Amino acid sequence: MAKNFKCWPDGWPQTLNYPPVPVFKLMDQTAARVPDRLAIIFGGMELTYSELKNLCDRFANALVSLGVGKGDMVAIHLPNCPQFAIAYYGTLKTGAAFTPVSPLLSSKEVEHQLNDSGAKVFISLDLLYPGVAEAVAKTSVKNVITTSIADCYNAIIQPLKPLGKYPAVGTLDMAELLAKYLPDPLEVEIDVEKDLAHLAYTGGTTGVSKGVMLTHRNVLCNVLQFACWFAGAQLGREEDGTFGPVYPPGVDPKTDRIAAPDAETLLVVVPWFHAMGTVAYLNNPIYGGTTMVVFPRFDPVEYITAIGKYKATSLGGAPQLYVPLVNLPNFKDYDLSSIKMAGSGAAPLPVPVLNQLEESFSGIILEAYGLTEVSMGATSNPPIKGSTKAGSVGLPIFDTEVIIANPATGAELPLGEEGEVCIKGPQVMQGYWNRPEATADVLKDGWLRTGDIGRMDEDGFLFITDRIKDLIIYKGYNVYPRQLEEVLYDHPAVENAAVVGKKDPDVGELPIAFIQLRAGMKATEQEIIEFTNSRVAAYKKLRGIVFVGEIPVSGAGKVLKRELRKQLD
Repeated sequence: MAKNFKCWPDGWPQTLNYPPVPVFKLMDQTAARVPDRLAIIFGGMELTYSELKNLCDRFANALVSLGVGKGDMVAIHLPNCPQFAIAYYGTLKTGAAFTPVSPLLSSKEVEHQLNDSGAKVFISLDLLYPGVAEAVAKTSVKNVITTSIADCYNAIIQPLKPLGKYPAVGTLDMAELLAKYLPDPLEVEIDVEKDLAHLAYTGGTTGVSKGVMLTHRNVLCNVLQFACWFAGAQLGREEDGTFGPVYPPGVDPKTDRIAAPDAETLLVVVPWFHAMGTVAYLNNPIYGGTTMVVFPRFDPVEYITAIGKYKATSLGGAPQLYVPLVNLPNFKDYDLSSIKMAGSGAAPLPVPVLNQLEESFSGIILEAYGLTEVSMGATSNPPIKGSTKAGSVGLPIFDTEVIIANPATGAELPLGEEGEVCIKGPQVMQGYWNRPEATADVLKDGWLRTGDIGRMDEDGFLFITDRIKDLIIYKGYNVYPRQLEEVLYDHPAVENAAVVGKKDPDVGELPIAFIQLRAGMKATEQEIIEFTNSRVAAYKKLRGIVFVGEIPVSGAGKVLKRELRKQLD
């Protein structure tokens, strides 16, 4: 079925002219265009675009001195902070690929990712590194670089920001490397079609974390797809190789669009180690010359106060960002008038929360949809007031096709029927790192089988209705039941186990385990929870146990999880 343009925004191009350049050019050209514009505000620290580029170039040269180059992997194990952005672009400038390591992972999970990716350098926070140092020592990592939040504050500010540096024995200090190396530009030939920019890890139906291979072209296309979607513009190129938005005649981006170049301020709390964070909340604003007010963690009062303090024009994240905001006792007393756009992704936004937001924001609430395997995003509601559909994740964006297929046969289903969501576009991954069979399972003739169930309406809007995978989304993070179940099976008293999600208005879904004990064995709920939760990342922790005499299974021996979910309703 041909792509449905029935509700395509007026004046928006139907395809884009993507430039054949590496991802770091997004920052380089912004630094050249608006060198003195603020790029990052972090606590009391401010960095202009020219200063950010200078630091990225310095770090790139530091990495080269450590033997990093094309084909290598550099792991970044940091929360949101200026050093993350510096390490990210510095890595790409060497020709190496970036693999984000979530600070939420357990040491065992960190060890798996580093060994699987073959990372050569590991960049971590001084506070986090001691917890994973033993795991890192068991991997192929040759150099560890550590940094500190305290490095972001000078001596005058220290009394107001009483943070100290923590010694990380046997590691290189990032601040010292930045001071040692000059910001000389590197000359590295990058094949944007073949060379990897990201190796982002995602879980699978088996619970085994897999590396998603994304080239520079994959990532750049996805950044520009969303940038041009918000801008309602085509991409034009200049003789010097730079590129940017070209608007229809008579369009003033400052008054006619929700995002104008070099004019916006974005609150960033979405983790940059998450696919949504790297593409939508780092690269996208960098390309647009946006000032990013960056938070390492989410505090509802601090976050909502920052809207008025910095006159923020946009914000976004998973639904769990908005739930605590709208539940603040004095939510309606805050000045939110500067907000033009609030984005939501990673999980369905509850309609009641959407309604509360629309009552408080004068801007547009945009739901979108994607996954790591498409770099970040594939669909979005139109960025025009009155053109969105509540409950929908929007239209397939530029050069992106979405079909609904029969999960068993792969055949496209008639309009309105529910089936597996399949995606084709320039942002679709190359495959899973060193896993050709897993790649073949999900990539068919350029179409990505997402494992999500949805339907398309007559206007071309996509609705996500269920998941083929028994994926649990907790606070926007993916929790894979099979991974928890395998840990549970290691407990000597557990005969059978099944983990399902229990709907929760505050966090999305809570992982709950149904346990069938071995005959003659005993175990308490607390004992099993402690056993399991000590072996997984914090966001994957079990939140409850239900003991049952027998786990229900089908005639084929498959656990009937729908029956278990009914018991939690």
